[in-house]
Formats: sequence, C-alpha cells, structure tokens
Amino acid sequence: MATGYPSAADRPSHASHPMAKPGYGKHSAPDQAPRTARDFAHLKPREAQIAAFIDRLPEGAAMDAKSLAAQLPAYGQAACRTALKRLSEAGHLRRWKEHLKGDDGTWVWVTRSCFSRTARDDAWWAALLRGDRPEPTPRPRPSAVEPARTRAYGVLASLGRTDPRMTLSHADCTALEGLAAQWLERGTGERELVRALTAGLPYEVHHAAALARRRLTDKLPPERVATPPVMRLAECTVCATPGRPEALPGGLCGTCRGTRPTPPPRTDIGPHMARLRAAASGHTKGTAHDCCT
Repeated sequence: MATGYPSAADRPSHASHPMAKPGYGKHSAPDQAPRTARDFAHLKPREAQIAAFIDRLPEGAAMDAKSLAAQLPAYGQAACRTALKRLSEAGHLRRWKEHLKGDDGTWVWVTRSCFSRTARDDAWWAALLRGDRPEPTPRPRPSAVEPARTRAYGVLASLGRTDPRMTLSHADCTALEGLAAQWLERGTGERELVRALTAGLPYEVHHAAALARRRLTDKLPPERVATPPVMRLAECTVCATPGRPEALPGGLCGTCRGTRPTPPPRTDIGPHMARLRAAASGHTKGTAHDCCT
C-alpha cells in the first residue's frame, strides 16, 4: 500500500488543516488498535492515502470533502467525496447527529464524523450509536504455536516501545495482566493506560514491574457508573439522509448505495378519467330527463 502522497510538494500539513465549529468535525472512535503501516492496506491507493491523512487529523478537524480537497491538491472535491463513501462502506467512517448541551445551557444538534482506524462492522457502529460500549473488534486469530494474548497483555508488552525504562518481561506481563485488564474494563483506552504507566517516570527505573504494579494499583480508576442515554440520529455519510442504523448498511442510504428500487413508471390516466367523466355526465343527464317526464 502506498501511504505517501504523489509528491513532496503536494504533501499536506495537518497543522494547517481547518477545524470545524466546536462540537463538529472529526470524532475518533474508541478502542482502536495501535497505528501500523498497514492499517489501510485493504483499500485502494486513493482511499488509503485519504484515510491515512484523516487518521492523523486532530479531534474536531473538518472532514467534509471541500476541506479535505483544499489540503490534498492531488484530489478534487468529487474524489474526496467518493473516498469518504468508500471509507464508510469499508467500516472506517460513520456520521450522526448528537444532541448536546452547549456552554450557554441550551441543547443543540451537532454533526459527528466518527472515524475509526480499525475497520468496524455495522453491528459495532450500531452499538456505539446507541451509547453502548461495543465489543472490541476481533483481532486476527493467532497461529497454532502462538498462544492468544489479551489486550491487557498487549498493552503491558508495548510499554518498552514507548519508554525503554518500562520494558517488561513475559513473566512480568503475565503477572500484571489481571490488574491491567481492570483498567480496560472500567473504560480506560489502551493509549491512556500506556500514558498512565509511562508518564512522569523517575530518571532511573530500577524495577519496571514493581513500578507498574504500584501505578496499576494506586491509580486504578473508579468503576463506571450508568450515564443517561445519548441522543443520536444516524445519517447517510454521503447525503445526510437520516435513518435507523439497520436502514443505513455501510453508513449509506439506499439511493447512495445504488440499491433503492426505481419506482414504476406512471401510467397515463387521462383516457380513464375521460371515460369516468363521460359516464358521470351521461348518468346525470339521464336522471334529469327522468325527473321531467
């Protein structure tokens, strides 16, 4: 997969990308897998390049076709619009309206463009739209000789890549796996957990496993409490037609998917109406004649 842009001169700057109005724009999906060089290898080159660009945009960045085309000189608005449609079909993008309370206390509807580096299926997106916490997308099955690893183990094993002072052994990861799993069960994201275990380290770490255990125990977040249901209304990614998630497979309405049946052609009812009028006229005249006799 080509992840670069056509030329260095055309390479866009994420820092100069416009931000949407407060509450609008890019909204990152939860529980995404760590970024890799092959995240969008299943997409065509154009969609892969645009997806990689969106993936690195900050929260709240404008994600409409016009804004993307202004930052991606190789593609026009039509190409960007088509790419957004393809990303929706592939499970990387959904759009919805969300009812939020503004700073002034009034309730407003804002449009979310939710982007996920990890491709999701329709059921996952529908759960997110309801305000539920979707089940993590299954990872590729391990080989017969490689035991399955949990998300908690994976986070612990990755600490050394973030800061070599926190490198843990296999035995350390196995011993701390249960504590790390509690953080994830209470809603902590994988990147948040990594930051909690690697931020503000002393100059020299003598025992990484002991420090990790201490932080996992002392900083364990509270259990999740029930929150009011989120008011969200799904929209077609392309034309913003509202609908229930099951009516928008791939995030697209029937018209934008090209599957909505064409209505049957209208028949010419003129002759039929003329016959009805003639019959009614004849019946009226006949009745009047009978009354006069």
